Amino acid sequence: MIYTVTFNPALDYIVFLDDMKLGDINRATRESIFYGGKGINVSTILNTLGLETTALGFVAGFTGKAIEEGLASLGIHTDFIHLPEGNSRINVKVKHGDETEINGQGPVITDEAIEALFAKLDTLTEDDILVLAGSIPNTLPEDIYEKILARLEEKRIRIAVDATKDLLLNVLKYHPFLIKPNNHELGEMFHTVCKTKDDIEHYAKELQKMGARNVLISMAGDGAILITEEGETIQMGTPKGKVINSVGAGDSMVAGFLAGYLKNGSYEEALKTGTAAGSATAFSEGLASLEMFHKMMEQLG
Repeated sequence: MIYTVTFNPALDYIVFLDDMKLGDINRATRESIFYGGKGINVSTILNTLGLETTALGFVAGFTGKAIEEGLASLGIHTDFIHLPEGNSRINVKVKHGDETEINGQGPVITDEAIEALFAKLDTLTEDDILVLAGSIPNTLPEDIYEKILARLEEKRIRIAVDATKDLLLNVLKYHPFLIKPNNHELGEMFHTVCKTKDDIEHYAKELQKMGARNVLISMAGDGAILITEEGETIQMGTPKGKVINSVGAGDSMVAGFLAGYLKNGSYEEALKTGTAAGSATAFSEGLASLEMFHKMMEQLG
């Protein structure tokens, strides 16, 4: 089973405007609602690609109920911890030219709720995969990722971590199965700018020396580079298409990578399916459909 953790799930409310005037009433031309959060995005794409997954995390109030019921309607298993107070957040994304986002705060996560999450994670076995993705809400300890990997270290669970800077650097000593910074985040971790493929490969291998097993570097329109635990460097370009959505593309790449690896046992195939899934989301208004994923796979050959 693939488990994902989303500490702060959200309803993403997306409104499209022909015109926007500050200080005045603006009327949407159309609108959509998605179930958001990086871990939830990973679970959604895995489900689309036919893999069973369980979404873990914290929900609260009527919005939390809507997230839980909405995911269930899509066929996605959930095992959320219900917080006694507050509401899961609503993120408003305004599409008018450049995208403007207003992200909610989310509920307070108590120590008891954290212990409840740990209890669920303790049931995982070495046959499972765990995905940790996204930022840490300010009501959680900053080292929560580190605590989770330390707690599970002896279980030999394959863990994928999609986080930035110190959140990622601090878990490398626990040898995560997969990490996925983009090229800009990679440079930031080493206080530099990665300008060339050689730069990216060099610093990705540095992360591997620090403990990561497989390092996947996404490069937007320039594709992706994978440094495998076997020491191989694999590069993949991107399919052709118009980018209309930046939300969830990285999460889709993680999901596609895991799906490809589990189905084929090949890192090259994993990179291909990861690239296809990420591109399919980037070229869609929401997360990728199976039809769009297959179109991207055909382009990649």
